[in-house]
Amino acid sequence: MTAPVTRSFVVVSGALLWLTVALASAALWPIYRTTDLTILIVAGVLAGSIVALASLWRRWSFLTTSIVAVIMFVVIGVPVAVPSETQWGVVPTLEGLSDLVLGVALGWKQLLTISLPVGNYQALLVPALVLVFFGTVISLSIAFRTAVAELSVVPSIVIFVMAIALGPTYPDQPVPLALALLIVIALAMVWFRWRRRRDTVNALEAAMDAPGVARRKREFGFAGVRTMISAVVILAIASGVALVAVNLAPPTNNRAVLRTAIVEPFDPRDYVSPLSGFRRYWQPSTANSVLFEVSGVPLGTRVRLATLDSYNGVVYAVGSGLVSGASGSFSRVPSRFDQSEVDGDQVDMTITIAGYEGVWLPTVGLFEQVDFSGSRAVDLRDSFYYNKISGTAAVVGGLESGDTYTFEGVIPVQPSAEELSALTPGLAEVPPVQDSPEELTERLDQYVRGVTTPGERLAAMLDGLAADGYISHGVGVDEPVSRSGHSADRIAELFTAPRMIGDGEQYAVAASMMANELGFPTRVVLGFITSDPQIRGDDVSAWIEVNTAEYGWVTIDPNPPLREIPEENPDDIAQVARPQTVVLPPEIESDTTNGQSNPDSEQALQPDLDPVLQAVLAVLRVAGWSLLVLVVLAAPFLLIIAAKVRRRQLRKRADSTVEQISGGWQEFEDSLIDHGYSPPLSGTRTEVAAVMATPDARTLAEHADRAIFSGAEPETVEADAFWTNVTELETQLNTGLSRWARFKTKISLRSLGGYSVTSLFKR
Repeated sequence: MTAPVTRSFVVVSGALLWLTVALASAALWPIYRTTDLTILIVAGVLAGSIVALASLWRRWSFLTTSIVAVIMFVVIGVPVAVPSETQWGVVPTLEGLSDLVLGVALGWKQLLTISLPVGNYQALLVPALVLVFFGTVISLSIAFRTAVAELSVVPSIVIFVMAIALGPTYPDQPVPLALALLIVIALAMVWFRWRRRRDTVNALEAAMDAPGVARRKREFGFAGVRTMISAVVILAIASGVALVAVNLAPPTNNRAVLRTAIVEPFDPRDYVSPLSGFRRYWQPSTANSVLFEVSGVPLGTRVRLATLDSYNGVVYAVGSGLVSGASGSFSRVPSRFDQSEVDGDQVDMTITIAGYEGVWLPTVGLFEQVDFSGSRAVDLRDSFYYNKISGTAAVVGGLESGDTYTFEGVIPVQPSAEELSALTPGLAEVPPVQDSPEELTERLDQYVRGVTTPGERLAAMLDGLAADGYISHGVGVDEPVSRSGHSADRIAELFTAPRMIGDGEQYAVAASMMANELGFPTRVVLGFITSDPQIRGDDVSAWIEVNTAEYGWVTIDPNPPLREIPEENPDDIAQVARPQTVVLPPEIESDTTNGQSNPDSEQALQPDLDPVLQAVLAVLRVAGWSLLVLVVLAAPFLLIIAAKVRRRQLRKRADSTVEQISGGWQEFEDSLIDHGYSPPLSGTRTEVAAVMATPDARTLAEHADRAIFSGAEPETVEADAFWTNVTELETQLNTGLSRWARFKTKISLRSLGGYSVTSLFKR
């Protein structure tokens, strides 16, 4: 039966639990990053407190409290968690109620498959309201209505753990927030424990007081606080050891949360590279067919279809396994992206799909917001994925004729052609180019010979492609042969053929690899250039984007100008003098490269020279980490055992033999308490010995009384004999107990209170 709940208990307990819920809920901020979350936390805590206080006042049963809590959740749910589905901001709509109910069941999964922060997108605030509201109701109800008020901090811990699990890989200030929550939880535990001890002592002393007998009250307050302070000290020491261990040996792997274990529903590597279908748009059946209609952008605007940054020697692809967390990782977009810091022109265009089919969504510039309309609007919105690293958008299942959407974005400021020579490479990371043809490197050396700065070398490379290259798609009977594809051998053919003939597919890939060799992070973009509101197949184009320190990603068109292709001259083939002028430099570079790579190769072999030593070091590393974990876990128990050993030594080595015998009796009494016995409060030694019900215990009590009350100073031999008897009685207490039961008596905290703790600080 629980003690009566006073007003002071409700106020103090409620304030502490409010603070724990608020701190735990603050861990949700990296998930949402919206002021709506702050409103939700305040409303959830207040509504949950009303339910808990009403349940305390009216003495509702568990079932009644649960029903009232669910009704309150439905009442506040839509205005707080789904504000977009309300009338006048307060009255919920049927759609809002439906989203609220579905959000309770499905919102958790949606949070793991959408990019963060989610803001107030759709009904994704519902999981936060479930945690805050029901966490408050359960926490306060446990504190007010049960005998185990200490468990009321568990809901706050659950809220914090769920926020971390559902949150990003790198949250904001996780350690300070966790320490603050730990401190408040410790304070709450001290308060509940002190309150329980005070109520227990008051009840026992009230029952033991005889009528008409004046009796001095036991000083319960300070002893109870000392007991809890010792527990807090143990917790602080264990936490300190853990923090020091983490700082001395930080983890080497990335932090793992639930979203890191969720497989993204859209993987670009499951689809054929969109650049491989470049020539398909130039086929007669597609070249003049309307793919989609666009409005709201000027003519000449580049419409992005897909950004490709991974080249394996065969195709350029969207993302790679090496950078799956960046350019190859697509996620659902929660709401509007904030591009207010980007200096550029706003774009607000509308696209209606006609003959275009595919998963890649045409966009312009940097994404801010997209709104779908039409009969498939809901399905398209739910299947829309975006990669903010590459600026590529996709719709799972693909677009169909009649699909319409409005796209808002920003086209960043771009340098002019004259400013290209002043650019310097940026710091963006792209996958390394694999299998770059030697012929490409040789031609690049020709283009940039004598040029020093990175920007000037980039401009010289583009000028060289424009001067030597010719455009042919190889689809017309009058066009020269131009093989499709962009594999390494096709790019090599581009530079070894008598005439450099290709189209955007080859020139974009060649320019990308050349810019990479010049030090610029580069990627290829497939898209269309608007020449009319109706985009046709022959509007397709491919260009590159280079990352610069001055402008970020800069759009560059590497395609040569359209011009007449000269007839092939056989004499030119016989006079091939170009290889003679460029053979020597590549050989020198190759020798230099090989000479530089030898030390690295030798260093790479060093770890393999002594596999036995590596195995020993690996075993020692595992053993060291295992020992550190065991020490951290065992620290609280070792501290309890050390405190009892210290207490025993102080008693055994007291200044006088009387104090030594008195301390020996106290040690025996504490052993009884740790073994589960409950001696009478303020009982005599004989009454305490009767609890064990053995002749040896009764004899020990008589010996202690005689030594303490006789007035004579016992001999040292007598004190030593008394402690020997205490040890024998402790052995009798352990007789018949298992090892685990004996260990539990050693780590029991029952005897570490009151005067037994005070004695630890005497010396």
